[in-house]
Amino acid sequence: MEKHAPFGCRQRKSFLPAKVVGKPELDVTLARPQVSGFYDKPTGAIQYVVADQTTKRCAIIDPILDFDEKSGATATTNADVLLDFVSEQGLSVEWILDTHPHADHFSAAHYLREKTGAPTAIGDRVVDVQNLWKAIYNWPDFPADGSQWDRLFGEGETFKVGTLPVKVLFSPGHTLASITYVIGDAAFIHDTLFMPDSGTARTDFPGGSAARLWRSIQDILALPDETRVFVGHDYQAGGREPLWESTVAIQKATNAHLAAARSEAEFVALREARDRTLPMPRLILHALQVNMNGGRLPEPEANGRRYLKFPLDGL
Repeated sequence: MEKHAPFGCRQRKSFLPAKVVGKPELDVTLARPQVSGFYDKPTGAIQYVVADQTTKRCAIIDPILDFDEKSGATATTNADVLLDFVSEQGLSVEWILDTHPHADHFSAAHYLREKTGAPTAIGDRVVDVQNLWKAIYNWPDFPADGSQWDRLFGEGETFKVGTLPVKVLFSPGHTLASITYVIGDAAFIHDTLFMPDSGTARTDFPGGSAARLWRSIQDILALPDETRVFVGHDYQAGGREPLWESTVAIQKATNAHLAAARSEAEFVALREARDRTLPMPRLILHALQVNMNGGRLPEPEANGRRYLKFPLDGL
């Protein structure tokens, strides 16, 4: 299945087969969902469809709404690939889940809710992100109460995808609101750990904390060693092909940043030094005003057009 983006010569295959690095033979006794990853090359982000094969119910995690900042064009190419896959597999969408308000792409959660009727959800600390960024955007009338999603999950809360048990872990550090979804034997950790050769996620965004990320990582590494770990980004270290699955055991043994920093103090020093070398994501000011609003684009103005707003010299 190959789709073409609407931005001139910008063509790409929107998803690739799931890849596994160094995965040992394991005796997995937990419920085991079918996980399909869809890689978006322009953002390096991975979207997931997580399915219960018993009931054919599924969750979509961190879907992408296409945006080209040069032309201002939006498109639903990535999201429509997910919908096509769900239809082809005979699945029913039960949840549309975000791990946090993203800084490098727009969320397609609202679009997919309109298409499927499935509820949207995110962690309940999203209100902290909303209150922080409504001040940055000078958006005093913005409702910073999480009402843009159908469900806000708290730390330790549980729910189901079909018959699959899901537990929510609070995983801040990259953002104030980041969470991990543990669905059976699979953990969707987004911006905490990356693939082992890429280490860990940055913590220099407003509200970020290297010390808090360290503690979130320890919570993830406390999961059973055989837990499959699915990351939210891959930047193809060394020019290799995109990868997005490992295990807790593999992360413990080979993650580059954890090998180089064995204590919280060492990790904080390493992470903060690395963060000082990184530019801000090119879409952070575009994306946060959409994503803190549940993936909704700004309302059209009197001329029928939508406009983004961002501060100059704000970060």
